[in-house]
Amino acid sequence: MSSSDPTAQGVPADAMRRLAKLQPGKPGSIFTSDLSVNEFLLVREAGFKPIGLVLGSSIYHVGIQLGRWGKNQELETLSQAMYHARELAMTRMEAEAAALGADGIVGVRLSVEAREFGSDIAEFIAIGTAVKADQPAPGGTGWRNNKGQPFTSDLSGQDFWTLIRAGYAPLGMTMGTCVYHIAHQKVSAVFSNLGKNVEIEPFTQALYDARELAMTRMQVEAEELGAEGIVGVQLNAHNHRWGGHTTEFFAIGTAVRPLREDHEIERPTMVLSLDG
Repeated sequence: MSSSDPTAQGVPADAMRRLAKLQPGKPGSIFTSDLSVNEFLLVREAGFKPIGLVLGSSIYHVGIQLGRWGKNQELETLSQAMYHARELAMTRMEAEAAALGADGIVGVRLSVEAREFGSDIAEFIAIGTAVKADQPAPGGTGWRNNKGQPFTSDLSGQDFWTLIRAGYAPLGMTMGTCVYHIAHQKVSAVFSNLGKNVEIEPFTQALYDARELAMTRMQVEAEELGAEGIVGVQLNAHNHRWGGHTTEFFAIGTAVRPLREDHEIERPTMVLSLDG
């Protein structure tokens, strides 16, 4: 099967049939969207038509990797698993958008939900609204990124509108992850710190190193897309089911590129509330 075929990405045939029925642009066709009313109207104002709700899912078994009790270290097997599971979900969502002929996906939500199939099994879900531009990008270029894929963005409809109006365009969501084992304190260190205000330097260094690895990996993805920068960055920590000394640090944001040289931002309009 050709890798360009959306079903090659693991998209179910039922999903492809659902998308085929949307027939964006044809008279009488409908669109689906998880945008709020305000977001929908602002996305339309920015020059994009919602054409369909797209999603990707991956139920993934995250294996076990043991770290040394007294050593700070990345658990690389778990880092790779957490990244690959999210990448599968994102790729399947992008394949659905490509099947609709979309230029991009806005309002993307990427989540991890524990399932009862087993203690180490979770579902990774990516969902967003596929959109089609009314006009080509300035300069006659396309809106897709340099990999030929629809752009992805987790910005709100309001932020997406502001970004486009200010002369920038999203390229894609970039992410980096690091699962890190934080060393346990030695018994002597625990007792020596009793009753004191003191920094626990091994813990500080572990968390600093783990966040830095996640941020660096996110930045590398943005560089591969030819981005000028990353906006809306979120840096989160999750213990999942590993216990207190193993934590995932996850960095994610939207890589952007300039559409023009000037970036004038419209003055905000004053709104007076009529409520008492």
